[in-house]
Amino acid sequence: MGGDGQVVQVAEVTLVVAGAGLRGTGYARRARTTGAIVVGVAEPDPVRRTRFAAEFDLAPERVFADWRDLAEAGRIADGVVIATQDTEHARPAVRFAGLGYHILLEKPMATTEADCLRIVEAVERAGTMLAVCHVMRYTPYTRRIRELVAEGRIGEPISVQHLEPVGWWHFAHSYVRGNWRRTDDSGPMLLTKSCHDIDWIMHVLGEVPARVASFGRLSHFRPENRPAGATDRCLDCPVEPDCAYSATRLYLSCLGDPRREVWPLGAVTHDPTEAGVRAALRTGPYGRCVYASDNDVVDHQVVNLEFGSGRTASFTVTAFTPHSGRQTRIFGTRGAIEGDGHRLTVSDFVTGQVWTVETGADDQAHGHGGGDDALADAFVTAIATGDESLLSSDARESLAGHRVVWAAERARRTGTVVTLAG
Repeated sequence: MGGDGQVVQVAEVTLVVAGAGLRGTGYARRARTTGAIVVGVAEPDPVRRTRFAAEFDLAPERVFADWRDLAEAGRIADGVVIATQDTEHARPAVRFAGLGYHILLEKPMATTEADCLRIVEAVERAGTMLAVCHVMRYTPYTRRIRELVAEGRIGEPISVQHLEPVGWWHFAHSYVRGNWRRTDDSGPMLLTKSCHDIDWIMHVLGEVPARVASFGRLSHFRPENRPAGATDRCLDCPVEPDCAYSATRLYLSCLGDPRREVWPLGAVTHDPTEAGVRAALRTGPYGRCVYASDNDVVDHQVVNLEFGSGRTASFTVTAFTPHSGRQTRIFGTRGAIEGDGHRLTVSDFVTGQVWTVETGADDQAHGHGGGDDALADAFVTAIATGDESLLSSDARESLAGHRVVWAAERARRTGTVVTLAG
C-alpha cells in the first residue's frame, strides 16, 4: 500500500492458500487486488473449498481437501497463506518452507515453543520469508504512535497500560462455544487471542521484557454459575430472554447484515436463513449454554511486564466488555498518549497543550484497523521485490513475543514472577 493508502500494483506474484476460512480468504482477496494470482487451495470444509475455488477460478487439479495434498503438488506458487487451525500451523509451515515457499502465517505461530522453533529453523534453513500475522503492527494507528514516541513528544516512555476488550458475545462465540474454547485443542487464550497484543507492546517500546507476572482464571463460564432452570441449549431455555449470552438472540440478529453473516454467523452455518440458524443451534456447538460447554480457557487475565530499561507495562484481556477497539495509555516523562484504535489524545506536560490526532484507521472491528490489508500488501510486495524489510517482524522477533506469552502462562499457573532469558 502506498503512503496515501492506495493499493500499489506489483510484479506478478502467485499464492496458494492452506485454510480457506475467514482469514485465509480475506488475505487472498486483498492479495489479488495488488495483482497477485491465487493458484491453489487446501480446505477441508467442502462448502468453503467449493466457494473459494469458484471465486478464484482455480483449476480442479489445484483444489485440495488437505494441505498435505497441496504440498505434494510441489512448489506451484511463490508464497503460501497458512490459515489452518492453530494446532495445524507447525507442520504445514515446516513443510512449505522446505519446498521454498514464502509464508504468511496466521497467529499464533504454533501452540508450543518447540513447534515455533521448528518453524523458525525451517525458514532460516530454506532462506524464505516468514510473516506472522501480527496485524496490529501494520495499522496507521500504530505507525503514528511510534512516530510520536520517536519524535520525543512525550519524552521517555516509562509505562504502558493496554486493554483488549474482547466483548461479551465475541468471547462466548469464540472462547466458550467456538474453536478456541479449550487449551488442549488450541492453546491458552492469551496465546490464541492476545499474542499480538504482547507483540504490539514490545513493538511500541522496542524492547523484550525481562520479567513477567500474570493473574487470571475462568471465573464466569462455569457450571456452578448456570442460572436456575437453564437448559443445555438456548433454543429450549426458559431463561434465554434474560441471558446476556443467548445464542438465539446473537445469531438470529446477524441475518440481513452482510458483514455479520460472514462473521460470526459464517462459523455457525453455511445457511444464513432463520431455519438454517435454528438447525445449527439445535445440534452444533454454537447453540450450547455457555454454562454447559466443555470450555476451559480463562475469561480474564492480567499480564505485568518489566523491561530491562526499567519500563513497565500492564495488559488486560477480558470477556466482560462491549465489543470495541483496544485502548492504550502510554505515560512518558514529558507527556502522555491515550488511544482507542482510531484516534490519539496527546498531552504535553510542559505547555499544558492537549491535542487529538486522527490516525485514519479503519473500523477496528473489521480488518484490525486496516492492519490485515496492509500486512497482505507488505507480504506480496516483499515477495515481488525480494525486500524482506517490508515485513515488520521476522521469524525470530515473532518467536520472542510468543516466548513472553508462555512465560506469562507459567507465571499465572505457578503464582510466580518468571525471568526471561536474555
